[in-house]
Amino acid sequence: MKAIVFTAHGGPEVLKFTDAPDPAIRPNEVLVRVKACALNHLDLWVRRGIAGVPFPLPHIPGSDISGEIAQIGADVSTVRVGQKVVLAPGVTCGKCPACVAGQDNRCRQFTNLGYMIDGGCAEFVRAPEVNCLLYPENLTFEEAASIPLVFQTAWHMLLARAELQPGEDVLVLGAGSGVGSAAIQIAKFFGANVIATAGTDEKLQKAKQLGADHLINHKTQKIREEVRRITNKRGVDVVIEHVGTATWDDSLVSLAAGGRLVTCGATTGYDAKVDLRFLFSRQLSLLGSYMGTKSELHRVMRLVASGRFKPIVDRVFPLAEASAAHAYLESSSQFGKVVLKV
Repeated sequence: MKAIVFTAHGGPEVLKFTDAPDPAIRPNEVLVRVKACALNHLDLWVRRGIAGVPFPLPHIPGSDISGEIAQIGADVSTVRVGQKVVLAPGVTCGKCPACVAGQDNRCRQFTNLGYMIDGGCAEFVRAPEVNCLLYPENLTFEEAASIPLVFQTAWHMLLARAELQPGEDVLVLGAGSGVGSAAIQIAKFFGANVIATAGTDEKLQKAKQLGADHLINHKTQKIREEVRRITNKRGVDVVIEHVGTATWDDSLVSLAAGGRLVTCGATTGYDAKVDLRFLFSRQLSLLGSYMGTKSELHRVMRLVASGRFKPIVDRVFPLAEASAAHAYLESSSQFGKVVLKV
């Protein structure tokens, strides 16, 4: 099969469009003929390399996948050959206490397709049967591939971790990102008042179309000052933080008393600092969030299929142009998802 493979970490140039062995499936797995694979910032980190994480090389990246079942293992009973599917990105052991309790994103063996195992930037990918999700027939393959990781992440952040309540004020950092564009929609669906930030007025207008009530251009306005103005100096109940050190201080200061900051990433750096006096005196909560559960993703998929949520596709590249797609994602020019078409 043809695939995007890298044999060493580095810039987009390390990604090679080349031949790779067809995956061999186990009895509880399926082989999916990939139609589209959406990119995430996770793909950039995997390609660059993460200190202390020994990625197996050569490696095929790609976590967000849509396609058709090409082959099923001997023990597979819930999907059939030729069926359209979207794949849940998280792969777990399925039998530890966390998995049995339905908290599979806490599995000690948790990984993503395209992280410690080969992913979907290829003509074929293997995945556990349990990772197969019903395909929303109202979407193209490119749109379908744009759902799983970011909507699952945003849902888990807002509902499982921040315990969002109707009528609360939510600050969404980086509205143009996949997580940001998903978080705006989910927060509005549950009755929140959404303040969104982005670096261009064009992105902010797109955020408004998704439901954002207030807009902040972080290139020309100060986030903390605008939040105080918008909320009449009160601050927000929830901050959706995934940018890292570049926005961390603004995120903390923007919280109302008793507010919750939930973070799932550190794109601009991880060495954030907290004034403990500010933390305890204002009774703030700092919450970490990692991916989400398969049950949450099943709920998301039903809402997407009913038209309640809309995956946002910014640009589609052919699989062979994966290096150009990575460079484009690194430029932060996109609003929504960058997708590879196979």
